[in-house]
Amino acid sequence: MADYQFGAGAGAALFPPGEAIEIRRSSSGRPRQLVADGNRLVSYGVDGRFTLGIAGGRRLAAAFDRPRCRVVVGDDSEPFVRDGKNAFAKFVSKVDPEIRPGDEVLVVHERGDLLAVGRAELSADAMADFDSGMAVKVREGVDD
Repeated sequence: MADYQFGAGAGAALFPPGEAIEIRRSSSGRPRQLVADGNRLVSYGVDGRFTLGIAGGRRLAAAFDRPRCRVVVGDDSEPFVRDGKNAFAKFVSKVDPEIRPGDEVLVVHERGDLLAVGRAELSADAMADFDSGMAVKVREGVDD
């Protein structure tokens, strides 16, 4: 599923063979979260798609070359996005051209640091062209 959603190699990056992955389930037994070393990698949505946690975002960022799965912002947005605030199109400097609305994305600083994970609200072209509007609905910011 991860390879389908994020591209080839995502499954091995998120869930390396031989690593102990804890599956947290709902009261009905449905898988809800996949956790490694106490950190949430992904949540499994009722729609069958993964939503990234910071730990999963770090794994994808390390595995994929830039700009894959990335929305890049500069200094103006960094403290806000890192704090879990949404990323706006006005501040997007680069974006993976394959991103579509609804995709799970990594929000990174121009220097490459992971700032947050979230859901793209605009297409890559729209993020690059628009001067207003929410580009990424941030789910979780990096607080370190």
